[in-house]
Formats: sequence, C-alpha cells, structure tokens
Amino acid sequence: MGSDRARAAQLGVAAGVALLTALSYLVFPGHTYLQQDSQIYVAILEHLWDPSVLAADPVATHHHVTFTLYDELVLGLRRLTGFGLEPLLAADHLATRAAGILGVYLLGASLGLSRRLALAVAAVYALGANVPGPEVLTIEYEPKPRASAAPLVLLAAGLIARRRYLAGGVAGSVAFLYHPPTVYPFWLVYFAMELWPARPEEMKRRIAGIVPLAPAIVLLMIASRYQAGGPEPQSFFGTIDPELEQLQKMRAAYAWVSLWPAARLGHYLVLWAITLAAFLRLRAAMPPGLRFFAVGLPVAGMMSLPATYLLLDRCKWVLMPKAQPARAVLFVTVMAVILPAAACCRAGLRRRFGEAFGWGALAFLPVLAPNVFAFLPPAVGDPVTVRRLALLVGLGALKAAAAWAATWRNKAGWPVWSAALLGPFFLIPWAGQVVNYREVETPELAELARWARQSTPRDAVFLFADAGRSQEPGIFRARALRAVYVDWKGGGQVNMVKAFGHEWWKRWQETMAPPFEPGRLGLLARLGIDYVVLQPANRLPGKTPAFENARFLAYRLAPEENGRRLL
Repeated sequence: MGSDRARAAQLGVAAGVALLTALSYLVFPGHTYLQQDSQIYVAILEHLWDPSVLAADPVATHHHVTFTLYDELVLGLRRLTGFGLEPLLAADHLATRAAGILGVYLLGASLGLSRRLALAVAAVYALGANVPGPEVLTIEYEPKPRASAAPLVLLAAGLIARRRYLAGGVAGSVAFLYHPPTVYPFWLVYFAMELWPARPEEMKRRIAGIVPLAPAIVLLMIASRYQAGGPEPQSFFGTIDPELEQLQKMRAAYAWVSLWPAARLGHYLVLWAITLAAFLRLRAAMPPGLRFFAVGLPVAGMMSLPATYLLLDRCKWVLMPKAQPARAVLFVTVMAVILPAAACCRAGLRRRFGEAFGWGALAFLPVLAPNVFAFLPPAVGDPVTVRRLALLVGLGALKAAAAWAATWRNKAGWPVWSAALLGPFFLIPWAGQVVNYREVETPELAELARWARQSTPRDAVFLFADAGRSQEPGIFRARALRAVYVDWKGGGQVNMVKAFGHEWWKRWQETMAPPFEPGRLGLLARLGIDYVVLQPANRLPGKTPAFENARFLAYRLAPEENGRRLL
C-alpha cells in the first residue's frame, strides 16, 4: 500500500512538471526558432553535418562550438534517429526545461513544502524572466547550449538540496558539457561546500558529487581536440587589440559591463537584497546544501560584474568576451524568484497572509519588471506599468491565498491552488501585456527559402541588400541552406571568433553600410555574390527577377570572368 501511494505521488509530481513545462513552452514565456541565436547554431550544425552545405558562409564555417558537446549530441541523435534538426533541438529544449522545473520543485520540497506548494514555487520559475545587461533569460525561448545548461544547474542544485550528491554531480557535469560558461557558478559553490567542515560521512557523500566532473572535463577536451569543421585556433591568454575592441563594443556591447546603463547595477542590487532577505527568512528550514546555493549562486552572480570589469574592460583579456562571465547574474534573478516564492508558501502555511502576500508579490517582480525601477515614479505613471503593477499585487495575493488554502482540511483549497498555479501563464501576457517576441517568419520568406533550396546551386551566395538589421537573412540561411554574404545577426559572433569579426565588418562595410543603389550590382558580383534579394520598393528597372513574391525579389547577378557557374 505504501509503495502504491509513493508511486502515485511520484506520478502526480511528474504530471505537474509536465503540465508546467507545456504551459511554459506553449503559452508563456513561450518558445521561438530561428529568431535569435538558434539561427547561428543551426547554420553551424548543418555545415558540420554536411561540409558542402554553407561552405561559403563565414557564420557556418567560423564556428564557436569547439568547447561544448552540444553539436556532437545533436548530430549523434540525428544519425541515430534520422530526424531533422528542428525536432531534435525542440526535444532537447523541452527536456532540459522540464529538468529545470523539476529542480526548482526539489528545492521547494527540501524546505518542507508539500508537493502542491513545491509545484507552486516551480510554477513561478517556469514563467521566466529577463536578465538585462548581459541580455539573457532565466528560461531561454530558443534551443541553444545555454538554454539547456542553465536548467540542468537548477536540477543539480535541487538534487543536492535533497542530499543526492552523486545525482546532482551528474546533472552539473552534463550541464558543463553543454555550456561551461553557464555552469561555473555552480561548481564554484559546490567546491566551497565541499571544503566547508561537516561530519566525515557527509563530506564523503559530497565528494561523490565531484567525481562525475573529471570524466566530463576529459570528454570535453577529447571532443575539442577532434572537433570537425576546422575551427579557428583559440587564444586564451592574449589581449584584445584596439580594432577588435571597438568592433565588439559596437556589435556585442552586452559583454562589456562598462557599457551597461548605471541603472542595471541598481537593479541587481535590489534583486540581491531580496534574495538575502528571503534567505534569512527561510534559513532555519533550509538543508545545508540549499543554504550554500541560495547564498552562493547570487554571490557568484554579483561578483561576476566587478570581475568582468577588471578582466575585460580594464585588462582586455581575450577569453572574456567568449566566456562572458557577467551572465552569471542570471542566478541572481533566478534566486530572486525562487526564494521569495518559497517564503510566500511557508508564510501562508503559518496563516500569515500579509507576509505571504509581500513575498508573493516580490516573487513576480523579476517576471514583470526587467527593470525594478520601472515600478517607481515617474515611470509608474505609464498605463502599461500601472497594469503590470496591479497584476503584481493580484498575483502576489493569489499566491498567498493558495499557500493559506493548503492548510484547509477539505478539498475546497484545490481551486485556489489551481488558479495560482495556472493563472499567471495566461494573465501575464493578457492583463500585463507582456510580449516576449514577435513572429518574424512569414509565408513569403518561407517561399523564398524553398525556391532557393530547390532551384539554386548549393554553393550560391545571397545578399539581402536592403534588409538592414532584419533577422530575415539569418532565417533564410537556416531554411534554404544557402550562404548569406553578410547579415547583422550573424555579426553577433564578433566576440567569439576573431577572424570572423574582421571579415564580417569588412563585408558589412562593403555591402550593407552604404544605402543600396542599382549601380553597385557590378561590385556585388565581383565580391562573389550570386543573388541579390530586394524588397519590391527597390525593384530593378528593366531586369527580370529569378524569383518574385509579394515581399521579395531575387535577382541573379551576371557571372564574372572567374569561371563562376551559371544556373
């Protein structure tokens, strides 16, 4: 009987995690594909899969996946299953997002919360939050290495909070294989916990958590040594030259802490203060493992800011733009959601509704306000801000009511708990008017990509000559599997690969910086561009496009004397 009851409880938790994952993926904060960094990773993965694809595209050939097993994992699954990249990346994204939600559930359960209330804590995390400055998210919308690594860190922390050190170490090591720069705060905290005095048997158990990291490091080193695709040799101890520094500050300013607005530091100081206050309120109920991560992860995040300023902005260490350690402030934001949500639930159990309401409102603050000062005068006069402030109050009250209702001995509390669990996924985008992203792919762009893939040579090179900073060229690259001479989104790799940065800037200055003029078509042809894609407003008089629809015209440029092939 007891085993049946335990099995039913486990199935209930699994169902709850699956439900939260589905809501997080399909409703809010949602998911995207090929709108941001995934269009870069897809181009790289397609080229690694078939080196003849995108062979003339620097975005695909100058890759930065040497020190991650993400590419080996995805391409290995592709060989094993025969599936395309999109469903494989989506499956990985869903699985790791669910792992993060499970990890937060375990953190809540380690505080003595019931299954319902631990799921209520996980539900707030599942809403995601923006991390301004380094421009990342607590829950990434797109599949990429960081999107998989960060949730696995939370799973590792949750397992360790339940004293499952080996399992936590395995999860942390897998996260390391996905994306080492995201995981370094976890291992810093774990090593500090390992060195902290404890009972001998406890210290032995903690050592077990470190064991999986050693083979993970060895595996990553072996994989990097035999990385396919001829990656650029990486320099770890040089300095950034002035030309590259200016280019990175122009195109990838988020890596340079000195360029962040001053309000960013205040934002994180406020969130850090919230995490510390919630930690002090919960400390007595926390197991030792959770204490370390509740304090250590936000500390590592805050310390990453002066460390980045010193090592990158002042010393110009060439490794720093690649590693971007300041992105560790993600864990300040994560803990500023998880810890207040847990404090809300514990206060509700003690029937302290006012305290529970306060913590509940604070838990939703990072979700609704990328800048906490937006809820202060004079910004608070903005109608959208007023709506979000009212929603913050309402959601805080609802979360507190759910925690209080958990003390009822009858089933009347279930509707309140269900509303608190599920309501925010629908209320935040509707009542709060929070729009995380806009649809970029269109039927016209899909039609253009389909035509290019079916009707142009595999080595054809395209230029979207009047696209400016649009995301469309990168989407076209990934869908059509045809090289794009240069595009703005692809330039985001200037902080990753030095040779690419100089080549990208040269190409951008030659082709995209000046306004498009038909008289420059000869120059574009001499640069090796085969097709120019234009908007209908820039139709070329007297020339027949090779492809045309309502939004795009594609013109075949005359071949040069260098033996370039005709269709």
